[in-house]
Amino acid sequence: MAMWVSTAFAGEGKVPKGVPRLDHVFVIMMENHGYSQIVGNPNAPFTNQYANSVNSATNYFAVAHPSLTNYLEVVGGSNFGVHSDNNSDWHNSQCSPDLVAGTVNTDNPASGNICPISGTGTDAETPVIDYTNETQGPPGNINVDGKIGFPAAHGIAGKTIADQLAEHHGSYKSYQESLPVGGADLINNSDGFFSNLTDFSSILPLLNPPLSSSDLVNLYAAKHNPFVYFQSTQEGTNRRNTLQNTVNFDAFYGDLASGNVPAFSFVVPNQCNDQHGRGNAGAFCNFDPTDNGSQAGLNPALIYQGDVTIQRLVTAIHASPVWQRGRSAIVVVWDENDYSLSPNTNQVLLTVDTNYGSHGRTSSRFYTHFSLLRSIESGLGLPCLNHACDRSTNVMSDLFGAGGD
Repeated sequence: MAMWVSTAFAGEGKVPKGVPRLDHVFVIMMENHGYSQIVGNPNAPFTNQYANSVNSATNYFAVAHPSLTNYLEVVGGSNFGVHSDNNSDWHNSQCSPDLVAGTVNTDNPASGNICPISGTGTDAETPVIDYTNETQGPPGNINVDGKIGFPAAHGIAGKTIADQLAEHHGSYKSYQESLPVGGADLINNSDGFFSNLTDFSSILPLLNPPLSSSDLVNLYAAKHNPFVYFQSTQEGTNRRNTLQNTVNFDAFYGDLASGNVPAFSFVVPNQCNDQHGRGNAGAFCNFDPTDNGSQAGLNPALIYQGDVTIQRLVTAIHASPVWQRGRSAIVVVWDENDYSLSPNTNQVLLTVDTNYGSHGRTSSRFYTHFSLLRSIESGLGLPCLNHACDRSTNVMSDLFGAGGD
């Protein structure tokens, strides 16, 4: 039987308990595969070995769809009225955020660009089964576990953990693979060299047929960089939280080598390496042929490419001087199950690797992306934010190696 969970009616609450004080948290975001598509997959040998050797959640769920919605929920504890992957309406101070207006930005029916998120208001309802946005009619996409949903909540604050860290004199970076060297401002998509801002007609001599934006392989995608959707980050209202906090993987590996990493590192491989796939990037990066929740319908090369990426990132973090001192944690998590239809739930894999405490634990406690945010806030000494404050949102104490919440 479907049910609604109790929701928060204040943007921020108390600092959650349950996770020991952490010096550094790394969150590695992977894409578009459900729990059963990764666990036991022979094309993901490192991921499976790693999940067995560190701590892993066997009852963890993404919240809704599509990707951007989940990224917002991981870093801000709300969808902020966004149920789409649309680009930002960059630097537009005249528009009204969906959060404030009480509207919902959806992929279907098509909505315009997303007004920079700010203010306080009401987010979008997360129904138990979605029949309206990416699918029209039965069987629909299951949100969470197909049993619970989230009603639209009032008093949602239009901010993220980046704003919280800036306010509390903390630090963060969003490490985005294939971000162009010029930075994130106004960039919706890029292959690391060219972007949506590129004037292809100025590249001479002209090819026949000429290059156009449709030839661009969208490796970096702003929809996987949730911080840039917020007015506070776009305008840099706090010098600790600006668009300069988004850097590419060259900076990530450099920071790891020097041991100079922020308290919170949001690490996002490009869309070939995060298992999302692209339709114009060659056979190894092609989208999965069939999206039915099974392993049989997957592109094995795409899964393997993501597996090697996780291994490289984890190995680099382990080799950093940061991992040898203080308390640090690495979280690897998938954003959603990519719209596979009911009866497939939105269950995804999450692992927690720490440089302290016990390892090899599995947890069957019910967790969501809101639990992840609450747990990180607990470890960094920050107040809970939005749905991370809900009474139903549990801290992942068992996975982060501490007592109960």
